[in-house]
Amino acid sequence: MKIHPDAITVQSISGYGPGWIGLGNEKIYTSVVIGSGGERFAWDCKRFEDLSAGHFDLLAALKPELVIFGSGNRLRFPPGAWLKSLIDQQIGLETMDTPAACRTYNILAGEGRSVVVALLVDAP
Repeated sequence: MKIHPDAITVQSISGYGPGWIGLGNEKIYTSVVIGSGGERFAWDCKRFEDLSAGHFDLLAALKPELVIFGSGNRLRFPPGAWLKSLIDQQIGLETMDTPAACRTYNILAGEGRSVVVALLVDAP
């Protein structure tokens, strides 16, 4: 049996820390959406309290199989009313703190899943 290292061909998160997310050699200091299909854009929210249903509608428009929501330094769940567009399109949602969301995204994207991660980056 020949063993080969896994080669991830999608963008992956290279690191994270207080107030930043690493994508390749770049550090991102604002909330961001990253997708296994190559999507990457700033997510216009600085705090959990800034979120609304429109933020999740934007994620649903990407039509992934699954959305991973990184809620910042601590686990916080969005109200069900914000998730209507995801539910209507039968798009799964997993909520976890941002570090766990980064790790989970890398695993699922590396498996070839259609996944989007929306990360709140809390100020340190």
